[in-house]
Formats: sequence, C-alpha cells, structure tokens
Amino acid sequence: MEEKQVVVGEYENEIDAEIAKGHLEVSGISASIIKGGGMLPALQNTEGVQLVVAETQAEKAKKILHAKSH
Repeated sequence: MEEKQVVVGEYENEIDAEIAKGHLEVSGISASIIKGGGMLPALQNTEGVQLVVAETQAEKAKKILHAKSH
C-alpha cells in the first residue's frame, strides 16, 4: 500500500519547486512535484506548484525547507 502524500511547500513556478525538491532529496527524502496547471502550464501562474512527500517524512521535510529559506 502506498503511503499518503502531503504538501510541504507551494511555489509560484516549477523551477523553485525543483530547487526545493533537490534540497530534500540530498537529505534522503523522496519528493514529488504537482503542477497546478496540469496539462495547461500557463495555469501554473494562477494555481502554483506543490511539493509533496510521504506523510512520515513531512515534519523533517518542512524543517529542511524552512532552514533553506532563511
């Protein structure tokens, strides 16, 4: 059974989300990006991009992202 995924970050564009994903993966946390625009990339500007991780890794991921943003 696949573990529940939770949002740990929301970004204005895919590039920022990819950078954050890289920070997590270097720390051993697998992350995925969900594009708000789906098949319409232009909608990313209005719906944003979400970064998700397994629920069991969410707290650690949030701490890493918080540290990297300051």
